[in-house]
Amino acid sequence: MADEKRMSLSEAARLQWRAIREIHRLDPQYLPSRVCAKIAAAVTPYALIWFSAQLLNELSGARRVDALRHWAALAVAAGGLLALLNALLARWTSVHETIYWDRYRTLYIDKQFSMDFADVDKQSTRDLKAQIQQSENWAGWGFGHVSRVLAETVGGVAGILGASALTAGLFLAKVPAGAGKMQIMNSPLFILAQLGLMVLVSVLSGRLDGYVDALEAGMVDKARSGNRFFTYFCSFGRGRGTLDVRMYDQSRLLERFFVSSMDQGFGVNGPFAKLARGRGGVCRGFAGGLSAVFTGSIYAFTCLKALAGAFGVGSVTQYVGAATAFSQHLTALFSALSEMRTNGKFLARCYEYLDIPNAMYQGSLTTEKRNDREYNVEFRDVSFRYPGTDTWALRHVNVKFKVGSRMAIVGENGSGKTTFIKLLCRLYDPQEGEILLNGINIKKYNYRDYMDVFSVVFQDFQLLSQPLGDNVAGSRKYDEARAAKALCDAGFAERLETMPNGLRTMLYRGYDDTGVEVSGGEAQKIAIARALYRDAPFLILDEPTAALDPIAEAEIYAQLNQIVGDRTAIYISHRLSSCRFCDEIMVFDHGQIIQTGSHDELARREDGKYYALWHAQAQYYAKK
Repeated sequence: MADEKRMSLSEAARLQWRAIREIHRLDPQYLPSRVCAKIAAAVTPYALIWFSAQLLNELSGARRVDALRHWAALAVAAGGLLALLNALLARWTSVHETIYWDRYRTLYIDKQFSMDFADVDKQSTRDLKAQIQQSENWAGWGFGHVSRVLAETVGGVAGILGASALTAGLFLAKVPAGAGKMQIMNSPLFILAQLGLMVLVSVLSGRLDGYVDALEAGMVDKARSGNRFFTYFCSFGRGRGTLDVRMYDQSRLLERFFVSSMDQGFGVNGPFAKLARGRGGVCRGFAGGLSAVFTGSIYAFTCLKALAGAFGVGSVTQYVGAATAFSQHLTALFSALSEMRTNGKFLARCYEYLDIPNAMYQGSLTTEKRNDREYNVEFRDVSFRYPGTDTWALRHVNVKFKVGSRMAIVGENGSGKTTFIKLLCRLYDPQEGEILLNGINIKKYNYRDYMDVFSVVFQDFQLLSQPLGDNVAGSRKYDEARAAKALCDAGFAERLETMPNGLRTMLYRGYDDTGVEVSGGEAQKIAIARALYRDAPFLILDEPTAALDPIAEAEIYAQLNQIVGDRTAIYISHRLSSCRFCDEIMVFDHGQIIQTGSHDELARREDGKYYALWHAQAQYYAKK
């Protein structure tokens, strides 16, 4: 982002306003709470300054006891009420900040689950989401700065207005005649010069702060890299990586790489440290020096006017405090505007992700609910390649599924087996050809209705850190007897009996310290049970027994052959022994179906791919 053209203020303001509307939708009270708290914090000092000035004026003047008592009582009461108000507003902000950030996370979750899977699966999409998250974690860039910019802007305006009201007397009060040369302070040009200095210093200080923020934001790629290194090395010693580190004494190696990586990020020799020692530090220091010069000039101007008799001693406190606050708020206002402009690039990235369109046609036809499960699927000259590649993952695939049959898909890694299933489930649309369900192109069916036709256990399935029954049913409300039966059919019966709370047993410890850890094979059985519970016409198992030993695998397939019933079952497996009970086997090679037939037929064709695969595996089990 460092070399990108700087965003215009108008474009940054447009993105800021769009984000404000989004935040308001997520929690209507969050932004008002922050703004009100900022206004109260900006105005509170002025009330205390004003009451202090009245007390000092009375003490330096007539010293009337009743007046002093009156002003002291008002000052204490005002201070207490304002402190209470600020505490209530801080509490209001704290509550809704928590509510908002909890809801904010759903913004990206909802987008991810509503986005076309083809876009979710793109590396560019994952990279974009990672960049957004890294920028947020690093410095809150993106939505994290929107509320801050708004609050600082409104608070700055409120502070400037309050300071202007209290500072007006400093410039309007006249030095009395007879003050000699000090009467020059009554000159409009002198007053304009003082006002100009106040504004110039404040604006320049704010712009310098904004400039340094922009320099740091321009190093976002280095920040992301530094965070990635830091996260990797700090988490490497946990989990499975611990065994290798201890076994091969790699701690010093890791330490050396960690120090080296920190020098590329947030270490003492890293780019951010160099910026702080160089331009960034000089600009920050110069901004601080300007503020000190301004404060000194205000003190001198105010004290000279008081010495000349323009106002009382008590007013000195009021004018110096108000003028200094005016400068601070003006600085904060221009710093916020610079921050909004810098943050605009990060918001643009956020909306680049959130605005990814859904190009996949969702369809409108309702999938016919058939009790006889007579669903006929046909691939008609289907070809497909993944986005961003020129290699065809599938090429000219033609196949019809026989209703109620058991079909196996085999082939070497990368031959197109899983891609075939993704197209069948319409996670992707083919570039050529068409897929038909009961003679109608599947694009014409309602997307959700069509997906309900399939129960799938993918190779990289995922279970949730939630109760066992919820995982099986995919819902908190479910038929417990049906869920238990699905688990038993999937070979999980014995393990289910040992579960402390049965179907209500929490899996894993992500949300509950009492959660139960399950092995890879047990997790695979739960995933199979989830597919069985859905009871869809098509049951698809992509490497369903990869984590199981051969005996458990044989048991599962024997059970599934009985359980599948009148459903159409499709198995993808590297273990060709699982194909023996299937009615038909499709052999994939380089994205094409090169053989079809039963196990016995294909195993006899010595020149075929299936024969080579079968005997390559069989040699490890044959007697020597």
